[in-house]
Amino acid sequence: MRLALDTNVLGYAAGVGDDEPKRRRAVQVLKAASRQDVIIPTQVAGEFYNILTRKGGHPPKVARKIVEDWSAGVGLTAHSAATMATALEGAAFFNLQIWDALILTIAAEAGCGLLLSEDMQDGFVYRGVTVTNPFAETLHPLLASLLETPS
Repeated sequence: MRLALDTNVLGYAAGVGDDEPKRRRAVQVLKAASRQDVIIPTQVAGEFYNILTRKGGHPPKVARKIVEDWSAGVGLTAHSAATMATALEGAAFFNLQIWDALILTIAAEAGCGLLLSEDMQDGFVYRGVTVTNPFAETLHPLLASLLETPS
């Protein structure tokens, strides 16, 4: 299954936030996700750079390298003007934050079935993309099955 990552998953995996249980879970989820087709929306890459420099204290050149390495390891997926128009429509219709709607729209256009995010409503489905919180006590069945699949 193709899946997209939100910023918080990358941030916790990078150790930003000093939350060891979430860091361990993020690493576990990312290892399982590596067996899948994974994308990082460009919006997420930008947010990841921001948290690495602001919350993580990384110098800009180090943060850039971390983001570039992640982007090279998975698919970095950009948006177009049409993607933004669709995201604006989704934001207005579903009362979403525009940046969340943009991430969801990019994931949908890339053919993702899952978006791993702590910030959006667990189980919310948008244009075929199911949002699932990898840090929830009870995992969404789609994510649970992904984590149970042997490597």
